[in-house]
Amino acid sequence: MPYVTVGQENSGPIDVYYEDHGSGQPVVLIHGFPLNGASWEKQTPVLLDAGYRVITYDRRGFGKSSQPTVGYDYDTFAADLKTLIDTLDLRDIVLTGFSMGTGEVTRYIGRYGTDRVAKAALFGPIPPFLLQTDDNPEGVPGSVFEGFKDAIRKDRPAYQKAFLDDFYNVDKLGGTRISEQAWQTSFITAVGASAIGTLQCVDSWLTDFRHDLPKFDVPTLIVQGVEDRILPIDATGRRLPALIKGSRLVEVENGPHNIGWTHPEELNKAFLDFLGE
Repeated sequence: MPYVTVGQENSGPIDVYYEDHGSGQPVVLIHGFPLNGASWEKQTPVLLDAGYRVITYDRRGFGKSSQPTVGYDYDTFAADLKTLIDTLDLRDIVLTGFSMGTGEVTRYIGRYGTDRVAKAALFGPIPPFLLQTDDNPEGVPGSVFEGFKDAIRKDRPAYQKAFLDDFYNVDKLGGTRISEQAWQTSFITAVGASAIGTLQCVDSWLTDFRHDLPKFDVPTLIVQGVEDRILPIDATGRRLPALIKGSRLVEVENGPHNIGWTHPEELNKAFLDFLGE
């Protein structure tokens, strides 16, 4: 299995697991919390069939990657991504993120620019800035995130159960667009992640990306479910077209947060159309 070393913690390396398949223009897919690179299974075959090279990886702390106790912030996440891109010498990339992964896309472009990036795609985005402040009244009160951290400390598996129910809008879509078995697969992945990393990721969600967004100078696609309960569309996706020059937003009616699983036809069509432009 291929790994790239992105750091060191005490006596051990911090290794990020990745997969690299196909040929053609590279599409880098960055997964959401609390999943891993395998969660793109409804997009990867479609992209390969369309003639793209597809690279997925597991964020530090998740999936098959190392589970350090450090580095759960977007400067480090973006540096991990840069190490992978540089190691594989990827160019003309379509840099694509879902949920937390949209933070890596945004901070990477904000910090390192678009020399290697041809296009960007943000699905269920976390930017521009989730935390409610005096200059960001559209955000979410900080007490909500403190509640998340308390719940994780108290009973991480129970927190993940509730989170994934809202991740897929199980009360509305369970048994039709999300099966019990698919939900269980996500749960197993979630509870297998680093406990410390899971907790520390909550603070990363409060990253202010507003200074990164003006650095986007490539075509950018935003796709989000209208009924996203994890990252409400009014606080996230609907704000981005005014902040990313030349971007466009596609809204998925009745879509929950993880539209890549529940509404793959809509997401994949929008994505392939964008790639073909």
